[in-house]
Amino acid sequence: MGSGQMVAVFGAYGHTGRFVVAELRERGFVPVLSGRDAGKLRESAAAHPGLETRPASVDDPVSLDRALDGTAAVINCAGPFAATAAPVIEAALRAGLPYVDVAAEIEANVDTFAHFADRARAAGTVVVPAMAFYGGLGDLLTTAAMGDWTSADEAHIAYGLSHWHPTAGTRASGRVSGERRDGRRVRYANGRLEYRADDPPTLEWPFPDPMGARAVIGEFSMADVVTIPSHLPIPEVRTYMTVEAAGDIADPGTSAPAPVDERGRSAQTFLVDVVVRKGGAERRAVARGQDIYAVTAPLVVEAVDRILTGRTGTDGVASAGEIFDAPDFLRALSGHISVDLSQ
Repeated sequence: MGSGQMVAVFGAYGHTGRFVVAELRERGFVPVLSGRDAGKLRESAAAHPGLETRPASVDDPVSLDRALDGTAAVINCAGPFAATAAPVIEAALRAGLPYVDVAAEIEANVDTFAHFADRARAAGTVVVPAMAFYGGLGDLLTTAAMGDWTSADEAHIAYGLSHWHPTAGTRASGRVSGERRDGRRVRYANGRLEYRADDPPTLEWPFPDPMGARAVIGEFSMADVVTIPSHLPIPEVRTYMTVEAAGDIADPGTSAPAPVDERGRSAQTFLVDVVVRKGGAERRAVARGQDIYAVTAPLVVEAVDRILTGRTGTDGVASAGEIFDAPDFLRALSGHISVDLSQ
């Protein structure tokens, strides 16, 4: 448990940030609420009496240093991460603190690996990008499915969402990514990221019961195409999204998620189906749960807990599957995610 350690949460008042703050408190940590909007921080603190607020801006390094002062780690929940990741990582490095974020932005994650790997390793600290539903969970599932394999020919991660009501942060991050790609789509093939102007394929994916076969958008690339190849030699990594969920995210009129239970979760359910192939052999991992935003909180807080208690396999910039014991990490999430592994 957290044993009263303070953890800074940048973007604490956002949709995902609120879940992260609640999860930290439940795990025995003391969240320090930070972000750009002092008014929203005060509103967030009203829901959590006794917690400290520390307004900070990515344009003001001194304010970021104040926000992290005396904390044991920082979790960045504030997108777009193209704007926030580098300044908050810089502040974490100055303070000698571990940094973890929930970025689903492919380019922002690439930037983190490219720009901070050497510096974080030299500082002896840890930077874990994309420690969320997209990126972290798929990486953990793929790593666990690999088992004793040290390489594979291809990995496929299919997302079966009942629906996708995006948050304002998801919308903003999507706009930034679209601008950086100049409207193109991205995929990972032949050991590298490729940008393409053609339409992605549509196919049928055989999800396990009770979902069954569903139409999906092929090469609907998520952060997994960065996290998985960062440590696993797999030349083809592809992600897929159910057609209905892809339509939700593409429709500007789709509403934000609405809470349906006492924890504030939406009614959305998910099934993540991972298939790894090598030669003629195939291994699989399946995860089921509720609310992709809410489930990010136990993912990122479990990561922080393991970092602070020394349960890591490396330092520097590392994805979830590289730095943590993937099967053990997934077992620790049993109260939030149901996981089946077949090898």
